[in-house]
Amino acid sequence: MASQIAHIVYAKKFFEKYDLLPEEKDEFILGTTFPDIRRIDGDIKRRDTHLRFNPVDLNFDGMAPFEAGWKFHLYCDMKREEILNNHNFYSLKYTNDFFGQAAKMLEDEVVYDSYDNWEKIADYFDNVPPISTGIDVPQETFGLWYSIIATYVKKKPNDDSIEIFLSKHIRNGGNQKEIVESVDKLRKNGKVIELLKKVSEEII
Repeated sequence: MASQIAHIVYAKKFFEKYDLLPEEKDEFILGTTFPDIRRIDGDIKRRDTHLRFNPVDLNFDGMAPFEAGWKFHLYCDMKREEILNNHNFYSLKYTNDFFGQAAKMLEDEVVYDSYDNWEKIADYFDNVPPISTGIDVPQETFGLWYSIIATYVKKKPNDDSIEIFLSKHIRNGGNQKEIVESVDKLRKNGKVIELLKKVSEEII
């Protein structure tokens, strides 16, 4: 499973192959960053956000852009793990730390420069339109999640911004400092960087 910057970058790669209208792209990106909203609200269950579509593929016929982006998130989570497992990524030291969370945060850092308009994304996320999600998510929580992401994506992730971003997640058990320490260890392993880049190359 990827983190939010990676999901946005992978959506951009999808747009390079499949043409969408600008307003459709915006809502698609909202959708592809939506499922992890459960990280800031313990009442939102994983089954509600991550088990919604079957099969999980790139067929978006009849779907609104937000819903298509949501499904794309699940596809990327699945495809990412397939790619990493094929390359024996998790045999490398520290890659399993905190259930892979450290590797996800490093992945955000690695792929960040693949997108060139983070200011636009941040502004859009700070002013999200009302969206019907079909599940019980308070509008306040919806807006807060995207505001958190907006702050996170404004500049390339570093130890401080990663720690702040993770501090908003109720499911990390207050381990953000330790996760950042693991990110730093992974950052020093060239093979880890190489394989995280392969995800971006192979995911679409």
